Amino acid sequence: MSNIAEVIGWKHNNQAGMSTVDGVITAFPGGIPSAEDQKKWSEEYSAYLASTVYKSKRAEEYPSIADQLDDIYHNGIDAWKATIKVTKDKYPK
Repeated sequence: MSNIAEVIGWKHNNQAGMSTVDGVITAFPGGIPSAEDQKKWSEEYSAYLASTVYKSKRAEEYPSIADQLDDIYHNGIDAWKATIKVTKDKYPK
């Protein structure tokens, strides 16, 4: 299960008035959400993270922006696209 502070921050855009202590919601606008809501939000957050993990993996593997620009300058757009495609294929959406 995800950290409930991360979950509610993600689900409710880190709005004011939310707080947690030791994984328990202690303040929430409109009252503490039910256990069912918290479970549902945690599942949604886990699914969101799983569906977007490719982004961080790609970002770690892409050449720096400076190196990408240098590649474009020296080798052209098509060569740059081929370089980037290797990473995109390795970590598909």
